[in-house]
Amino acid sequence: MDFTDAHLNKRYMKDPSVVFRKIAEEFIMVPIKEKAQDVESIYTMNEVAGRIWELIDGEKSLFEIKNVIIDEFEVGPEVAEKDLVEFINQLEQIGAVRNI
Repeated sequence: MDFTDAHLNKRYMKDPSVVFRKIAEEFIMVPIKEKAQDVESIYTMNEVAGRIWELIDGEKSLFEIKNVIIDEFEVGPEVAEKDLVEFINQLEQIGAVRNI
């Protein structure tokens, strides 16, 4: 997959209603609504996805996040880019992040 520079220059913010925790060796993300009974879903993430979530701060571009993933995990640039973009798309679909 070949993404444009414009796509990789995007920056994302986390939705403040999403709670993220690392419990033991598992990464958990929970979208929280106004009332506790309104919890929509609980998402578990692998280590790479958890790290991507941690790196989403509204400051770093997808390109910068991709480079951190390449440096910290044994993955090539093409795979890192493909997985990053797919994960970001999933986060957008569930409303956990938004492009700024």
